[in-house]
Amino acid sequence: MCGRLSQYRGIHDFVAALSMPGAVVNNIGDQPLGRYNAAPTMQLALFHIANDMLYADPVTWGWRPHWATDRAAPINARVEKVAHGPFFRQIWPHRAICPVDNWFEWVDEGGPKKQPYLIRHRNRSPILCASIGQLPGQDRSEHEGFVIITADSEGGMVDIHDRRPVVLAPDLAREWLDPATPKERAEHMALQQGEAEEAFEWFKVSTAVGNVRNYGQELIEPV
Repeated sequence: MCGRLSQYRGIHDFVAALSMPGAVVNNIGDQPLGRYNAAPTMQLALFHIANDMLYADPVTWGWRPHWATDRAAPINARVEKVAHGPFFRQIWPHRAICPVDNWFEWVDEGGPKKQPYLIRHRNRSPILCASIGQLPGQDRSEHEGFVIITADSEGGMVDIHDRRPVVLAPDLAREWLDPATPKERAEHMALQQGEAEEAFEWFKVSTAVGNVRNYGQELIEPV
C-alpha cells in the first residue's frame, strides 16, 4: 500500500458508516475534513475506544517504538507479522479504525512516470481500515501515532499493488475496536475477514496526486 489516501467527508459521515450507537467524543470537528491527498506524518482522523466511549481524534500517520531510531516511522504493518513481531508488540493491543474515502497506488505502465490509481468501495461508502497505534490518553513516554494493517492483494487487485489495507465491514470494525475482543480474535479478523477485492473499484487519476502540495478535489476525478 502506497502512502496516500483521502479523508474528505465529515467525521459524522464516518461515524454513521461505523454504525456505532451512543455518543462520540469528537476531537476532530464538524466540518468536512477535506483531505484529498493525505500523506505520512499528517494527522488523520482515527477512531478508538477509551473509557467505554468512542473517540475521534487527530493522530499522526506513522509510528515506531522509541528504540527504533535507525529507520523512518512505518505507516503500515504487515498482517502476517504484526501480532507476534517485536516492532509492533507494544501497540498491537491498541486497536483503532482509520476511516478513509479511498487510497492511491502507483503502477509502472511504461511511461515516464508511474500511473496513479484511486481505489474505493464500489458503492462509495467509507472504508474502515484496521489500525493500531499509540493513541491519545496512553503512555506519554511514547509519541502518538498509528499504522494501517495491510494484507496481500489477491485476485484482480494484485495488478494495482501487491499490498492493500485490511478493510473491515462495520460489524467487524466495531468488534475490532472493542477492548474486550481477545487478541487472538483480533488477529483472526485481520488475517481472514478483511473485505474481498469484489467490494472495490479502481481507476486512473492525475499524476498531480504525486505531489503533496496538491490537495484539491480534482485529484480524485478519473482521467
